Amino acid sequence: MPEEIAQTGLSDNAAGGLAYVTFIPAIIFLVVAPYNQSANVRFHSWQSIFLTGLAVVVWVVNMILAFIPIIGWLIMLVLGLGLLVLWILCVVKAFGGGRFMIPVIGALAAKQAGV
Repeated sequence: MPEEIAQTGLSDNAAGGLAYVTFIPAIIFLVVAPYNQSANVRFHSWQSIFLTGLAVVVWVVNMILAFIPIIGWLIMLVLGLGLLVLWILCVVKAFGGGRFMIPVIGALAAKQAGV
């Protein structure tokens, strides 16, 4: 019979996907071993942190656009939906073991993760 390998904690795919829940698990995964030793988990954690920064920027822009009737509201909708689609793509790819590199943010995340 094959030996069973004792697994402690989450798989890399699960940790990478959970990094996108909020920036808090992402920071935890960057600090706690063995997750901080996996390039895949580090990449997803850094991309999650940068995506959170982008979400804050989009929120500020949306607050400004809220004062512009119709056109501003449509732009707000597009920005919000675009951010949601990016987030969903990142989560699905991470849980599947892949990477969705967001333009600019993905390159920064890869550089920070050492990938």
